Amino acid sequence: MSIVVTGATGQLGRLTVEALLRRGIPAADIIATGRDIAGIKDLGDRGVTARRADFADADSLTEAFAGADRLLLISASVPVGERVANHRRVMDAAVAAGVSLVAYTSTTHADTATTIIGATHGETEKYLRDRHIPSVLLRNGWYLENYTSQLPQILQNGAVVGAAGEGRISAASRADLAEAAAVVLTTEGHSGAVYELGGDESFTLAELAATIGAAAGKKIAYADLPVTEFAQALAAVGLPTELAEVLADADLGLSRGEMYTDSGDLRRLIGRPPVTLTEALAALQPL
Repeated sequence: MSIVVTGATGQLGRLTVEALLRRGIPAADIIATGRDIAGIKDLGDRGVTARRADFADADSLTEAFAGADRLLLISASVPVGERVANHRRVMDAAVAAGVSLVAYTSTTHADTATTIIGATHGETEKYLRDRHIPSVLLRNGWYLENYTSQLPQILQNGAVVGAAGEGRISAASRADLAEAAAVVLTTEGHSGAVYELGGDESFTLAELAATIGAAAGKKIAYADLPVTEFAQALAAVGLPTELAEVLADADLGLSRGEMYTDSGDLRRLIGRPPVTLTEALAALQPL
């Protein structure tokens, strides 16, 4: 059984390849792909097949997916307007290659999400359904790392800044979400399933600030801004305007509960409680 992991040059993709190896999948049965395979040369050195796959280049996808049985489509990290077309090219190439299952990393509540990002996931899910492609939807919640990666700035400024109001977030670590992907790629009975994946312990951004403050031993506030002001603040620190607007819009989705789930799907798939915010911070001590 050959398993293709797209985006293996990225963090989630690489973690999924490592999870597959831990689960006993022979390296030769894993095809790790990316736009620049120089970034996964070390995986090739360990026996994993490394192939170039550019979502914008249909020919590269045909070559990358040859002989594959199952495929993990990690949603594209490209401008929002290009995402759905890229995903469709991947899915078309997977069908042409005879792939028996496509696992797609979507977002929580993609069928009802109103955010800019959520809409692209919803369109991709619809394409999977319309083409009757055997698939499993991994509706990944927000990454814990989205927040822990900001710790230097948060600690320096003494504040978490956002526009999520009192919305609760069921964040999970990339490693746990990668483990869940590896499970569905290596076990049976997942075709047609929709998994809402998030941590067991949700939090608001105000609670995030308080938890970081407790771990760091200093007061951290939460500054809740209007969406437009939050977008301007993100742009002011150097983010491209479009990305700043997309991220601010995502916080608006958080305020509406679009990144909250109490499904327990992640815990059941990986067979243990997911890493919590407190545990993730403890692993980074001293802050």
